[in-house]
Amino acid sequence: MDRWDMDTFENLTKYKIFLSVAENKSISKAAAQLYISQPAVSITIRKLEENLNTTLFIRKSKGVELTEKGRLLYDQAKKALGMLSDIEKSLRFPLYTGYLRIASSSVLCKHFLMPYLKAFSGSYPNTDLAVTCTSSAEAYSMIEACSIDLALVVKPENAGAAVYHSLGVIDYTFVCSPAYREKLNCKNDEIFEYANIMLLDQDNVSRKHINRYYAKNNIIPLHILEVNEMDMLIEFAKMSIGVSCVVKQFVEQELEAGTLMEIVLSNPIPPREIGFLYNDIQPFNENILRFLNVTIHSLVKV
Repeated sequence: MDRWDMDTFENLTKYKIFLSVAENKSISKAAAQLYISQPAVSITIRKLEENLNTTLFIRKSKGVELTEKGRLLYDQAKKALGMLSDIEKSLRFPLYTGYLRIASSSVLCKHFLMPYLKAFSGSYPNTDLAVTCTSSAEAYSMIEACSIDLALVVKPENAGAAVYHSLGVIDYTFVCSPAYREKLNCKNDEIFEYANIMLLDQDNVSRKHINRYYAKNNIIPLHILEVNEMDMLIEFAKMSIGVSCVVKQFVEQELEAGTLMEIVLSNPIPPREIGFLYNDIQPFNENILRFLNVTIHSLVKV
């Protein structure tokens, strides 16, 4: 191995260590992840900073954080090593078609994303898929940081540099069991005075949408029960515990079967648009367009 080859190999090793430290925000965690000693990681980072004549990390008592220049290096090194990994896989496995990283809230993932994932996997079985279930706010942040390729989210007021691809709208409604509705013995618009109103917790983006609806219509529910999952709202409503605010598309089967009934209000809750966000940057991941093409031709409808 000549000197150029040795330098290239050493640089690749340095950048792999650098990425691990940046992603773990810890030298000790990076060392454990890479199965090397903590001093070796520290020396590598120090040499890299010396070679680049800049500070890449801010040292703190409980770990490290990237500096502005460190973030710039991280973004480019991540892309470069990712491209190298893709090329290696394409040479070793001719049928390999790359990767696609998607983030979504658990609710949207279960009820909307899963059918698209199944259709995409069927069409592109040699593409590596990674799905992160997280909050919508975190999905936005991951798109901005380029740590994912696609985010399934409620349409943002300002997508910034990201591109938005609409899937359609989701409708919110209040539902309960027929037995609970009969027990209420009040008009539909009076449910907020008499019923147990079951909602998602305050941090959820859907709950914030409902809170805005309440404020606009001067509604103050007297009895509120909070949960952190839409599925629990549906199950509690079926158990006659109260009236749940849910996405209507999620309870279509229950409404058709009669296990749940819709409470139609004079002022319905405004619908919300959902869709995919992605960054149109180079090098562009063609699997983004392949996935969107699958959603267009899929039989699943919002």
